[in-house]
Amino acid sequence: MAKQSDVTVIKKYANRRLYNTGTSQYVTLDNLATMIKNNEEFTVQDAKSGDDITHSVLTQIIFEQESKTGQALMPTAFLRQLIGFYGDQMQMVVPSYLEQSMSSLAREQERFRETMKSAVGRSPMELMEAQVRANTEMFRKAMSMFNPFVHESAKEGQDSRPGPSENQHDELESMRRQLAEMQDKIDKLTPKG
Repeated sequence: MAKQSDVTVIKKYANRRLYNTGTSQYVTLDNLATMIKNNEEFTVQDAKSGDDITHSVLTQIIFEQESKTGQALMPTAFLRQLIGFYGDQMQMVVPSYLEQSMSSLAREQERFRETMKSAVGRSPMELMEAQVRANTEMFRKAMSMFNPFVHESAKEGQDSRPGPSENQHDELESMRRQLAEMQDKIDKLTPKG
């Protein structure tokens, strides 16, 4: 059977029940979370008015997931900053910035999984260093959106980013030393035999 490319419509009724029009079944927020994890596209509509309420239902899913696990995916400081952007000039930029950042993070996560699968023969230290470099580069690219000097030079066709500096190499060596020292301390704490 061919997979439908249509977006599933979920109807939300006044009694807070959610109805999946694709499967003709009532569903829960957990079911919707599973659909998201399975990359199934859906929209949520108010059954009476027909208004798109997907955003508020997704927010409910996040709240419910955090209540269940007891662990906050979004730190309090992040939420405070996010709330602070409402009504600010940056409000229009934040959604695209967050979307790009999450896409980058998802790509890096997938790349990391693939690296772990093919890691036979590589030390955990090498894998960690590679992931740190990739995450640092992703963060640098994301933060460059807010650096006006990078944007100005991009308009002029110039690249204002310097190449890898000696300082960056020194920092990497320092991190390697610190990791080795921590490993030595762990080895000393671990009883032998």
